[in-house]
Amino acid sequence: MVKWIPAELHTHTLHSDGKQTLEELAQSAANLGLECIAMTDHNTQSALVDQERVQQQFGVPIIPGMEWTTFYGHMLTLGVDRFIDWRVLGPDDIHEGIRKVHEQGGIAGIAHPFRIGSPICTGCFWEYTIQDWHEVDYIEVWSTLMPSIKRDSQRAFAMWTDLLNQGYRITAVSGRDWHVSKPDDALPAVTYLGVQEEAGEKETLAIRAVEAIRNGSASVTMGPLLTMQAQVEGDDKRYRIGEYVEPQVEDALSVTIQLDTEIRAAHYRLEPQSLRLLLTSRQGTCSEIHIPAQSGEYTITLQDPAEKGWIRAELYGCMEDCVTMIAFTNPIYIAGIQSLR
Repeated sequence: MVKWIPAELHTHTLHSDGKQTLEELAQSAANLGLECIAMTDHNTQSALVDQERVQQQFGVPIIPGMEWTTFYGHMLTLGVDRFIDWRVLGPDDIHEGIRKVHEQGGIAGIAHPFRIGSPICTGCFWEYTIQDWHEVDYIEVWSTLMPSIKRDSQRAFAMWTDLLNQGYRITAVSGRDWHVSKPDDALPAVTYLGVQEEAGEKETLAIRAVEAIRNGSASVTMGPLLTMQAQVEGDDKRYRIGEYVEPQVEDALSVTIQLDTEIRAAHYRLEPQSLRLLLTSRQGTCSEIHIPAQSGEYTITLQDPAEKGWIRAELYGCMEDCVTMIAFTNPIYIAGIQSLR
């Protein structure tokens, strides 16, 4: 069974340039209904000395990590608990750094790839040469508060879509880049991770969260939880977000999209309205329906699914007085043309 947990995957404390202790960060996360956070200070893991105590005190599991902060870009490394030196790498050597992260069993993701760079924020814009996108585990496509209305997040979302169209499997997440908590903060996005509930005793929630990102089991939202499943008609097996489905040419694919507006409802405001729910693929929009801003389940049937490459759900409407994308899922991948991974 899969359980969807709300997580924040990009945070900072006083150990780098944040304005909060690890305790204050965990307390704020608990207050926001988050069930997991990643500790990603810049070029240090010293805040993790208090990891066990803070986890027990506030009940919020902490994924050990670090944000490689360099002149050529910022890379998030999760699931690593030993320092990996970024200083020996040049703009064409990022794959050596990714290899070292993978050797520890961790994952590597590109942080805010299109944020403004020099001279405003030296190194914030991604300039490393990616020779093989297969080695990149995830991309932070939504960054900071109210991300979907921001141009840099829109560019990152478009880049991720282009990589999907090329056949790559890369997980998309959000990252608040959380340095401080203020009572008048704009709305943050949340990454829901589909973690396995039946994992073994040694597989902590933090470990399962890293595996969920690695496997593409993630949904990103500024409010309600959006998920989906797919089923080849005539077959009982259900395919989840991040999984591969292999329909035959003549098969139809039944896609069921679930919207949950009750989970974490106290932490965002979704006014009564008509929302646009899209199912998209490599071929563009497969289906568009208008739905109420309340929990519901919607089923769409796709003919010739093998041509689609991948499918994802997208939700649009008004939040915080802005008409924008509210949520999107990672894809269910469809075996067929140009499957690279």
